[in-house]
Amino acid sequence: VQLQASGGGLVQAGGSLRLSCVASGDTNGDYALAWFRQAPGKEREFVAALRWGGGRYAYADSVKGRFTISRDNAKNTVYLQMSSLNPEDSSLYYCAARIRWTTNYRSATEYTSWGQGTQVTVSS
Repeated sequence: VQLQASGGGLVQAGGSLRLSCVASGDTNGDYALAWFRQAPGKEREFVAALRWGGGRYAYADSVKGRFTISRDNAKNTVYLQMSSLNPEDSSLYYCAARIRWTTNYRSATEYTSWGQGTQVTVSS
């Protein structure tokens, strides 16, 4: 499966953004879709994940209550709605996919497909 992420930009602290990740290719399968982020000089960090077939959602503690991951099956798209953004959320955001949900969903090494990053910058 190929992934195309978009929606990043510059926003003031307290603002909102919605990222999109469109999947193409062999999208028939019960995938796990996730968002990760990576700031300069830091390791790639798990943000949120969902099971494409439904029933599983997970968030990093740092974004819980502020970010929402969702999907539109008809559009083969996963979204990350981000609210109450703060400068610490500034990062390059990536979407990722793997076949089947895993209990190790927080680990970037579990994912086999990656989209290009989309930059999110939050000004104070």
